[in-house]
Amino acid sequence: MATLPPSATTRKLVVEVIDARDLLPKDGLGTSSAYVVVDFAGQRKRTQTIPRDLNPQWMERLEFIVPDPSSMVLEELDVEVYNDRRLSAAGHKNHFLGRVRIYGSQFSRRGEEGLVYFPLEKRNLLSWIRGEIGLKIYYYDETVPPPEEKQPEGDPPPAESQAPPEEPKELPEIPAPTDAAVEMQLPPPVPVVVVEESPPPHLSAHVPHHVMVQPVPEPDPPHSPDVIEVHDPYPPEVRKTQTTSNSERVRMPRRPHSRARTISGRFVPDSVEPVQSTYDLVEPMKYLFVRVVKARGLRACESPFVKVSAGIQSKRSRPARDTGTGNPEWNEVFALSNGRPEPTLEISVWDGSINSPDPFLGGVCFDLSDVPVRDQPDGPLAPQWYRLEGSEPGRAGPAGPGQITGDIMVSVWIGTQADESFPESWNTDAPYASYTRSKVYQSPKLWYLRASVIEAQDVRIPSPLPGMPYDVRVKIQLGFQSARTRRSTVTGSGSTFTWMEDLIFVVSEPLEENMVVLVEDRTTKEPLLVGHTIVPVNCAEQRLDERQMVASKWFNLESGPGHQMPSNMCANPHMVGSGPNYCGRIHLRLCLEGGYHVLDEAAHLCSDYRPTAKQLWKPPIGTLELGLIGARGLLPMKNKSGGKGSTDAYCVAKYGKKWVRTRTIMDSFDPKWNEQYTWQVYDPCTVLTIGVFDNWRMFSDMGGENRSDYRIGKVRIRVSTLESNRAYTCSYPLLVLLRSGLKKMGEVQLAVRFACNGLLPDTYTTYTQPILPRMHYLRPIGVTQQEVLRGAAIHTVAAWLERAEPPLGREVVRYMLDADAHTWSVRRSKSNWFRIMGVVAWAVSLARWLDSVRQWRNPVTTILVHVLYLVLVWYPELVVPTAALYVFVIGVWYYRFRPRVPAGMDARLSQADTVEADELEEEFDPVPGPDVIRARYERLRTLAGRVQRVIGDLAAQGERVQALVSWRDPRATRIFIGFCLAVALALYTVPPKMVAVALGFYFLRHPMFRDPMPPPALNFFRRLPSLSDRLL
Repeated sequence: MATLPPSATTRKLVVEVIDARDLLPKDGLGTSSAYVVVDFAGQRKRTQTIPRDLNPQWMERLEFIVPDPSSMVLEELDVEVYNDRRLSAAGHKNHFLGRVRIYGSQFSRRGEEGLVYFPLEKRNLLSWIRGEIGLKIYYYDETVPPPEEKQPEGDPPPAESQAPPEEPKELPEIPAPTDAAVEMQLPPPVPVVVVEESPPPHLSAHVPHHVMVQPVPEPDPPHSPDVIEVHDPYPPEVRKTQTTSNSERVRMPRRPHSRARTISGRFVPDSVEPVQSTYDLVEPMKYLFVRVVKARGLRACESPFVKVSAGIQSKRSRPARDTGTGNPEWNEVFALSNGRPEPTLEISVWDGSINSPDPFLGGVCFDLSDVPVRDQPDGPLAPQWYRLEGSEPGRAGPAGPGQITGDIMVSVWIGTQADESFPESWNTDAPYASYTRSKVYQSPKLWYLRASVIEAQDVRIPSPLPGMPYDVRVKIQLGFQSARTRRSTVTGSGSTFTWMEDLIFVVSEPLEENMVVLVEDRTTKEPLLVGHTIVPVNCAEQRLDERQMVASKWFNLESGPGHQMPSNMCANPHMVGSGPNYCGRIHLRLCLEGGYHVLDEAAHLCSDYRPTAKQLWKPPIGTLELGLIGARGLLPMKNKSGGKGSTDAYCVAKYGKKWVRTRTIMDSFDPKWNEQYTWQVYDPCTVLTIGVFDNWRMFSDMGGENRSDYRIGKVRIRVSTLESNRAYTCSYPLLVLLRSGLKKMGEVQLAVRFACNGLLPDTYTTYTQPILPRMHYLRPIGVTQQEVLRGAAIHTVAAWLERAEPPLGREVVRYMLDADAHTWSVRRSKSNWFRIMGVVAWAVSLARWLDSVRQWRNPVTTILVHVLYLVLVWYPELVVPTAALYVFVIGVWYYRFRPRVPAGMDARLSQADTVEADELEEEFDPVPGPDVIRARYERLRTLAGRVQRVIGDLAAQGERVQALVSWRDPRATRIFIGFCLAVALALYTVPPKMVAVALGFYFLRHPMFRDPMPPPALNFFRRLPSLSDRLL
């Protein structure tokens, strides 16, 4: 088939230099005459000079040609600001005012750009730079149409890329869950009242890259060469790592890689360089790969299919699709386990018609000793034509003359799980392909939508009763989310209401939802709907920082039968008119906040802190590689006939926006996945989460009950605890807390490596920067509101991933994101208490050591402490350096006891191994019976009484301090102020060093000179009055 030449495309990068703020004066007159020089890919352009202005505005547009769009993410854009010497009072050179270096991964496509203010950076350590510069950076493609070429006749159209459907199989026996599996299944989440749920948006599929392979035709019969499309199963941003070498160390690229961009909810991969990594963290598993492309010259048949057999392993393809040329096509890949190599491979073609008298259409037999072995990074093996011949398996004698005709195009090779064809292949380890394949998912792009309710005018509100104020509120509904303002303030004659309040929602791309704005009169018992309007979310303007002003808009309020209101509101005749009519207008300011990070994980377990806007991303500092080796000793989760237990386990890992899922290993208590994945790391202080689940969804299409996948356990690994460029391979216990107590479900074996340059300054600079983006500190969101938004984000992510194929269940997403991390639990409260005790344990140990010094239990140590104390008192300038030196020595000493492997889940720290039965019952049963509620209430009152007593004691100590000079106890106040006068006179006359030495020696005196009773100062303080005697 002749192909059209590719279109000539020129990519251009546009840099709009808007303005600068607070520049450094360099012209000798207190100002600067600034101009900007922009350098990209060897092209250098400059703006005009703005004379004598520390806040210049250029408003200029500079265009650059991108030489190689595929490597644009590896380019750097340098922006430098200079002071023009020609306009300076005295100067012989253009003074440097600052620079900005922007990486290609921060460039956005035209239409998605935004004004970003970059702080000006120093050129060297001694530079004095200040200010910031505002830029808009985006790119676009100009396409030159190719010359038209006439397509030769007789070439069939190219085959369409289709994902292989389910293999037709007999309905297997559906097992029943074991008691442990039923017990460990998560309870269904509390249902959320859905006000208006919009239908799921239609998503376009990924457009895979194509690799054109020229086949090898047979000499007889002659056929025109065809072009075969071999589909790459993953786009570059979610492609599995490929084998490059077997070295332990990984060489990091000097420039960052970009990630996939989300436009209107559809993943459009940029031209990125895929992250390369050694596939050496897992064990290689041999597979026999068979790619069946198409056939030609077959006799008349209906829906032919292919069988691939190697010993006891056999797989069957789906029925072929006809492209209109009479030649059936399959374009499928089969992966047969090659653990026990078989001598031969049989590929046969069969007629799919039930009424066919002779369904066998021919076959091909391969000697597996001659099959080539493909080593990464070799390209895919080219398929070839083979003549169909032979007899039907199981039938003696050859087939009748003229019955076996045609050819089949196949390719056969031996590879490992690192092969790019493995994820989408028909695997003998995972027979139910649509629910058991390994997959890579991407979380949706989440935004915070800020709706600022300003005021409403011309609103028709009946006058309230005398003495009652107006109670008009605005309620906004966005899908399953709903929020309401506080009571308004009335201005004018009662038709203008002001709120000046912000309501925040979570939205995801594609921005196809509508926001329903309701104005309610809640003066009476039953709220009355005054008016409503529907606002599309995609009309909101994007904002990248707090300095960007967003214009407000007026929206007309309508009331009529077209508005879908709750049934209790529709019954009121005051709310529904005869038709849509104007009933006022409302003033709103809508903006999509790109400077925030939308938290869908707990703040202390977050795996990504980048803001939503891609323009604000910083380059990655390293690569995180995870090898999911396998599990062992898993407990049975299903009961088959005869009482036999089984487990169909798969693993899920989540870091940042990328989720990975291994293939499901059927009926195995010791599954081996041996899959490796890679993530880019932007912040080392993040957490990688790995969970193991039992697959139940694969039975949903076979008439079984639609069960959720059961959780087996999870492990968290903090990236900052990993040494750079060192591979860790260890096993972690899978622990699950059930109603019956803590249970170990097995172990999971992982290999992890954090590849980065150990002395890279950017890595250490990250520790001095804020964790969250800038907007979280300039316009913070309250803790309570943040938890509500996090719940909405979890719901959105779960709904998105549940629509994937295979779906990642809602129960899996909630378990991985710790949706119930902040629910009340006595066990968690005890755990936090013991954590506090562990933090202050060093102070307790120090107090005990000091007490042992005072008791002269070791006279040598006590004498050395006296000497050290004398030195520090006589030379106080040595206190700070001595303390710093001691801390250094302690850190070096503890290096011997550092953790050798990354820590996993700790049952003792979680108080899971000592938890009581009633506490577990309270944690797993939030709505018990009346008797249980009373018992829990009494226990809670007991705990609250203890807390109340501690709080009262703390308040009493503070009141005693206040009583020293408040004259509530006149005698105590006289004693205290007299003592203060004596101390002042003594310190005025006696050198302070002598006083310090005397006090220190008095404190460290021998026990024979001490009184065992409490000291007088403590007795005096305890006798001071507090306000406890005034409480009722």
